[in-house]
Amino acid sequence: AQVVESGGGLAQPGGSLTLSCGASGVPFDEYHASWYRQVPGKERELVAFITNTGDSARTVDSVRGRFTISRDNDKDTVSLQMNDLKAEDTAVYYCQIQGITSGYTIWGRGTQVTVST
Repeated sequence: AQVVESGGGLAQPGGSLTLSCGASGVPFDEYHASWYRQVPGKERELVAFITNTGDSARTVDSVRGRFTISRDNDKDTVSLQMNDLKAEDTAVYYCQIQGITSGYTIWGRGTQVTVST
């Protein structure tokens, strides 16, 4: 079982990027999904969370109104739409899924997002 992120890269301030995470080897609709990010020297922090059914989602204060998490259980994917990017959004972004009953957690390897002129 694994999750693999894609879609990172370089964006200008005010620009947009969409991150995607594809899951395999698991019953995806039995897993909640989250996006985390980490910068060197700091702890990994939660950015956004969505329930296994997609009926509830939330984002942290620092990205609320700019980032949107969504999922497609038919395609076993979870996405993070990032708008109005800021330099402080620069980080490695990680996809994580967690079993709703087992608590079993799978992390991706991360994708770099750099916001710079």
